[in-house]
Amino acid sequence: MSSFRFLHAADLHLDSPLKGLERHDDLSIDRIRSASRRALDNMVDTAIEHDVAFVVIAGDLYDGDWKTISTGRYMATALGRLIAHGIRVFLLQGNHDAASVLTRDLPLQAGIDRFPSPRPGSFLIEDLGVALHGQSFANRHMPHDMTPAYPVPVPGYFNIGVLHTSLSGHGQHETYAPCAPETLRAKNYDYWALGHVHERMILTDGTPIVFPGVLQGRHIRETGEKGVVLVSTTDHRIDSITPIACDVVRWHAARFDCTGIENFSAFEDRLGAFLRDIAHTHEGHLCVIRLTIAGTTALHDTLKRQGQTLREAVQHLAAMSGGEIELEKLLLDTTPVATQTRLAPDEGDGFALSGLVHEAASDETLLKSIGEELDSCLKTLNLGDIAPDSLLDRINRRDWASILPELNEALCDRLSGKGDAS
Repeated sequence: MSSFRFLHAADLHLDSPLKGLERHDDLSIDRIRSASRRALDNMVDTAIEHDVAFVVIAGDLYDGDWKTISTGRYMATALGRLIAHGIRVFLLQGNHDAASVLTRDLPLQAGIDRFPSPRPGSFLIEDLGVALHGQSFANRHMPHDMTPAYPVPVPGYFNIGVLHTSLSGHGQHETYAPCAPETLRAKNYDYWALGHVHERMILTDGTPIVFPGVLQGRHIRETGEKGVVLVSTTDHRIDSITPIACDVVRWHAARFDCTGIENFSAFEDRLGAFLRDIAHTHEGHLCVIRLTIAGTTALHDTLKRQGQTLREAVQHLAAMSGGEIELEKLLLDTTPVATQTRLAPDEGDGFALSGLVHEAASDETLLKSIGEELDSCLKTLNLGDIAPDSLLDRINRRDWASILPELNEALCDRLSGKGDAS
């Protein structure tokens, strides 16, 4: 029986600029910025350790045009290590590193092949009986399905389709080269190696259709383990598709329920145990968390008044967790144990404002008007790059569901003289 293994990776985004990190003084900025390089090293180490025959990278090796020559040099060194170990590499350009985007390029040494951009192309590995078919992006925007032009499978070979696609607008990703699973399976290939969607997704109902996900999470919307998939075959049949982590920094959104906690000492004990569990789960990684403290608790008012002191207390508990945990953001979503019955609001009551904010949440016409007013105001300001998930980012996305509750609470606290005036 003949067998071989290959590694499928995508969305390396080497030296991604990671906008907005400067706002977080407490984070290990240099380690986070270099994480994409360390993850690339881990990918190469994984390929060598598992003695794969070849590596497929399904688009977005870079986040865009190189800021410095060192980006290309680092990629060349990593791929050169694979070639030195007899591992072939097949590259495809996606929307971030399309031919029209990059002004500089790697010299492709023997053993590295890149799929053409004008039309689909194929590469054969004769001794393994493998045929790879793919098409790189010529331009950043690819609004149509590229797969109809992909060639028919080579008879008697293990056929792999390589494609950078949103797969019919999957998730929150922008639409590029849209297609459907049934369209891909109609090509009668043995495996589809996809890129662009940053969440890992493995569809095995028929021909496997696989997104390995981004190699290294870059911000809080890319949470959890990130890496590659290892595919093992015997006699041109797939034995296993195994995810392998390559990330070095892991983003995590955590929600701590403090319901029933009545004093701050018990709060610290429970939160400390909670953070130790997170450290154990993500052992060996720098874990950057967005922590939401939630629940119905007698500490509601105390927690709200603490502000920066509470953040520092959480950071101290994280430092004692036994792992590496850093705090990206701290959010409060607690409610008091008992709330006073609120009478119908009058014009001088802060609750009247609260009622107006709640009414606004269901008034589409008003929300549209607010959005237009904010856009008009923001256009007059020189804001530069907008950080992911910042208030400005949420305004641009019209994320009223997260904006209005925060606005309501802040305004009511300000009117009542409670909380932090900032």
